[in-house]
Amino acid sequence: MPNVNVRCDDEEQLQQIQTYVIPGETLYAVFDCQGRGAGFVGITDQRVIFRDYGVLLHKRVMVSVPYNRVVGAAISDEDGAARESGEMTLLTAVGNFTFEFKGAEEALWAYRFIMDQILNQAEPQLRDGAGWLE
Repeated sequence: MPNVNVRCDDEEQLQQIQTYVIPGETLYAVFDCQGRGAGFVGITDQRVIFRDYGVLLHKRVMVSVPYNRVVGAAISDEDGAARESGEMTLLTAVGNFTFEFKGAEEALWAYRFIMDQILNQAEPQLRDGAGWLE
């Protein structure tokens, strides 16, 4: 049964991401991607989950990046307008992950949602679970 509260490009991708959502976590969107290593991105209230087709580990894997490991996000703004591009980069302590969404609207939605999660969590990189306070 489809979850009507989740923004979704592809029902099959939604079902795959739901397998990885943990109890108490809320899934908000699943967006299809294009380009090199194209897969799809799931966005929850706690992390970004994405399918990588061999770019990172040379095999198909699901990658999870919790918000307490994200230091920022960047959105390409060709000609000074974010709505012109469908590309967003997640900046993390271990590297950057770039997603080429099928549309600029999805990229901008993902950017705003992720930044809202980062900015509205009290110092997400310094939470006890991050291991930096010990």
